[in-house]
Amino acid sequence: MSMLTPPGMGGKYRVTGNTYPRMRRPRHRRKLILSAIAAVAALGLAGWGTLQLIDVFTGGDKQANAAERAKACPSPTAAAPVKALPRPAAIKVNIYNATPRSGLAKAAADELKKRGFAIGKVDNAPAAYDKKVSGTGLLLGAPAATNGSFTVLATQLPGAVQRTDTRRTADVDLIIGTKFKTFSSPAAAASALTALTKPAPAPSSC
Repeated sequence: MSMLTPPGMGGKYRVTGNTYPRMRRPRHRRKLILSAIAAVAALGLAGWGTLQLIDVFTGGDKQANAAERAKACPSPTAAAPVKALPRPAAIKVNIYNATPRSGLAKAAADELKKRGFAIGKVDNAPAAYDKKVSGTGLLLGAPAATNGSFTVLATQLPGAVQRTDTRRTADVDLIIGTKFKTFSSPAAAASALTALTKPAPAPSSC
């Protein structure tokens, strides 16, 4: 029997050579694999939890910052609307022609009448204004007409100069100037009047 033959094998199995054979599997390999998998899973759960905590704290900061910005920069509010303007039918207009073109006062009176205005006197301009109104027109009336009748008439004739006098009546004068060509279109005048009665919200300063 060889010296390398394991005891108790009765010589049935003979081992030759000088290397003793390994008779069992390496230890702890399965335990090492399971430990590695468990460690990777634990690291993944820890990383996910950390991200959740970061999102929570970051989200809170964002909400706080948004609230501070809302306090510092309030939302724009609508500007206070102008007071109620008179209807065209409640405005009596005297129309005078201060240009060399004949028949202009009557043509203007007919057009404003179609648009609902009450028409008073229609004539050539008095000497104080005859051929002395260089713009499109001049509106004359009592001080009370400044924020009422003048505002409505100005939508029909943009650029007309407004001036007050000492009269005590509610009628207003429209003196047609040398640069007058035509009134605004009814649609444009209506749009301008709507903008005056419903002003846009004031822009935010933030």
